[in-house]
Amino acid sequence: METVLLLALGLLAQSLGLSLGVPGLRRPSTLFPWRRVPTLGRVRRAWVIPPISVSENQKRLPYLLVQIKSDKQELGSVIYSIQGPGVDEEPRGMFSIDKFTGKVFLNDMLDREKTDRFRLRAFALDLGGSTLEEPTDLEIVVVDQNDNRPVFRQEVFTGQVLEGAIPGTYVTRAEATDADDPETDNAALRYSILEQGSPQLFSIDEHTGEIRTVQVGLDREVVAVYNLSLQVADMSGDGLTATASAIITLEDVNDNAPEFTRDEFFLETSEAVSGVDVGRLEVEDRDLPGSPNWAAKFTILEGDPDGHFTIRTDPKTNEGVLSVVKPLDYESCDQYDLKVAVQNEAPLHAAAPRAERGQARVSVQVQDVNEAPVFQENPLRTSLAEGAAPRTPVATFSARDPDTQQLQRLSYFKDYDPEDWLQVDGATGQVQTQRVLSPASPFLKDGWYRAIILVHDNASPPCTATGTLSIEILEVNDHAPELSPPSGSLCSEPDQGSGLLLGAVDEDLPPHGAPFHFQLSPRVPELARNWSLNQINMSHTRLRLRHQVQEGLHHLSLLLRDSGQPPQQREQLLNVTVCRCGHDGACLPGASALRVGAAGISLGALVIVLASVTLLLLLSLPVVVLTRFRQQSWDKGLLQGLQDDLRDNILNYDEQGGGEEDQDAYDMSQLRHPTHLAALSAPLGRPPLRRDAPFGRARPPPPRALPTSAADIVDFINGGLEAADSDLSVPPYDTALIYDYEGDGSVAGTLSSILSSLGDEDQDYSCLQDWGPRFARLADLYGPH
Repeated sequence: METVLLLALGLLAQSLGLSLGVPGLRRPSTLFPWRRVPTLGRVRRAWVIPPISVSENQKRLPYLLVQIKSDKQELGSVIYSIQGPGVDEEPRGMFSIDKFTGKVFLNDMLDREKTDRFRLRAFALDLGGSTLEEPTDLEIVVVDQNDNRPVFRQEVFTGQVLEGAIPGTYVTRAEATDADDPETDNAALRYSILEQGSPQLFSIDEHTGEIRTVQVGLDREVVAVYNLSLQVADMSGDGLTATASAIITLEDVNDNAPEFTRDEFFLETSEAVSGVDVGRLEVEDRDLPGSPNWAAKFTILEGDPDGHFTIRTDPKTNEGVLSVVKPLDYESCDQYDLKVAVQNEAPLHAAAPRAERGQARVSVQVQDVNEAPVFQENPLRTSLAEGAAPRTPVATFSARDPDTQQLQRLSYFKDYDPEDWLQVDGATGQVQTQRVLSPASPFLKDGWYRAIILVHDNASPPCTATGTLSIEILEVNDHAPELSPPSGSLCSEPDQGSGLLLGAVDEDLPPHGAPFHFQLSPRVPELARNWSLNQINMSHTRLRLRHQVQEGLHHLSLLLRDSGQPPQQREQLLNVTVCRCGHDGACLPGASALRVGAAGISLGALVIVLASVTLLLLLSLPVVVLTRFRQQSWDKGLLQGLQDDLRDNILNYDEQGGGEEDQDAYDMSQLRHPTHLAALSAPLGRPPLRRDAPFGRARPPPPRALPTSAADIVDFINGGLEAADSDLSVPPYDTALIYDYEGDGSVAGTLSSILSSLGDEDQDYSCLQDWGPRFARLADLYGPH
């Protein structure tokens, strides 16, 4: 059969004018398509070329693929050529053609995974270059070979599944690829599990790569992670292979209830403390640590009706920490028997077994300690009338000792009593006053006085309690109201003006003050005939005339009463000046004398006082003028020789660096005329520093006030010299300065030492006459006469 097939292919190729590179088929040496074969009839033209198949990785090179011929010319008179990918396009040089015979050759190995087919164009020309045939397509198909192994998409596949999952539960999927032709068995992949341990709990679908559970028995507490070795093979499992791993993690479920490690715990703690830990309750749970399936939650079921205890969970150890939240009292209960239960934060799985030690007994023994005394009422509030006499009882601030089984003595004493007003009995806690408390005390806040009392027992060590005593100072009506103002004026005509408005003040606090009651004194009944009082509000009344009275000062006696219990009243004198008034109800100017008289000074006395003051001023005026004239004459003589003011140009040259440009050696403004000092008093920056002072950078003294007249110039100069001499930070202006030895041989003349003489009479100043007009004044003062 195979021979017949090959013969048929050969006859087909001959009929088309082609020579196929089919292995095992004899190729004719020469094809003549224009000749006729008697046995087969007329041969068709061979210029239409069917697709040519060639295997990749062909190693016998060059390999003949096909021979093309044209029947338009005789052999040797046709030029053949091909173009396209693999010839003159990338990848170049894969194919070539013999231009005279038309044989097409494969020159290099093919890779189907890179290029699965090539489409070329074939041309036939005569020797002159003319086209003999229309260009035709030449398609070369690369036949796949199994030259690529399958490859897993990743080296390790991971999956998760709940412990206790039923068979068939999906876990994960393994995936692989093959670069060979997917239409052939070269890329037909099959998956399998090489190794997973015992028992066989997982399976893999050989076509899809899905991994699923196959039986029950997944228990995270037994095995938490499974490692599977996977394999994939092409050729439907019989070809090339590759391997990978699958890591399957079991997710925890709450299938283990927490249990106490013991049935009973024994703990002890001290009384009278809170917020302290008593002990720890240990539990066990096989579920995943740190998860809600493992975290324990504790509950006190019995034995703590007053809520003295609580249990919190230590997140690191999962232990229950029993602590005291309300202080315990040994005298009330010396032992607590608690019943405690434990469970997880997450609900327990339905299939989980019940815990054998889900409950435990906790016995807490209370230890007796010395407790601080307790005041029966704290803070203690009481009241006391103001002005209470010394030794007045205030309150008994007593306390009790909670240590009933210990006989102890309590002692009381003061801790805070800013006015030192109270006295405390050390044995009983009775408080009484020891002096009168001033109502103006700064420690009275809104009528309350606060003191702090301490009590301690005689235990070792003793315990102390603090109590606050608040005393309300009750206001007592011990002050009568006072009239305000005590004097005023009224118009002589009853129908003029608005009357005299009178008020009252009271040092007492409400309710012992207003409303005030104003009344004309009952002792003088005739006052009611001429005067009347009309109450305006709780604190003011208005005084009016009933009919016209004589102008001048009137003394009225008024009775004032407050609203305290019992009420206080006071009779006071009101000085009322009655005067003539204008239309506006105000006293006329002509009534000023009457108002002065109302103040207690008569017009004649006022005239005498004014005359005395005028005479005194007239007598003192000549004295002031004479003193002024003498002072000006003396000042004129003193400053006669200072008009030229040449001293501010005298420079000091007896220091290092001195010269005419050095104007800051001394403050010459001290010697200026006062009339010039005002112009120079404006700030000109930082005052110059003295270079001859050992602390030349010290802060200068504050400026002194300048003299306001020539009469003050002497005091101003003397004050300046005294201030300079008294400044200890620098030497005085007239201090001789000592300089270091600078060598000898100077071409200049030697200056005589300033310390060589004690007076000006030993010095020769005759040279000053030769120094020009600027030194003429000095020559007159110091030169020979």
